[in-house]
Amino acid sequence: MKFADFHAGQVITAGPYRVTEEEIRAFAGNYDPQWFHTDAALAARGKFGGLIASGWHTCGIAMRMIVAVALRDSESYASPGLGYVRWPHPVRPEDELVLRATVIEARRSSRGVLGILRWRWQLHNDRDVEVLDLEATSLFDLVVAGDEKSCHGGAS
Repeated sequence: MKFADFHAGQVITAGPYRVTEEEIRAFAGNYDPQWFHTDAALAARGKFGGLIASGWHTCGIAMRMIVAVALRDSESYASPGLGYVRWPHPVRPEDELVLRATVIEARRSSRGVLGILRWRWQLHNDRDVEVLDLEATSLFDLVVAGDEKSCHGGAS
């Protein structure tokens, strides 16, 4: 999608995406090697009653999904960060995740060279349990896009 395609109140969905035990272990082994992400036997006796995905893995899955449906081939080039990130419930092996991204604000910078998109991403599993809730800001380079006059993402 191009920046001009975004507007406040818009809802973008993606998925489902099935999470495997192998994927959970591989991510955790590389980036978050805590026992409840890597050792199924220990995790079964732990507080969550089984292996769970790292929250950072969950964020990576959401990023992959939003790129596939909204950011690929866009003018997006960076993010200054997240307003918040929450993992209300764990992701487990074989969960099928669906992403719902709601545009909060789409506006141009005061000089009109940047598109600024604030949106809320929520991931739910196949039992409709929320496993991720975050607010992201994405920046779009409207000058490089060569289409800055047609971008109408909101007030600056």
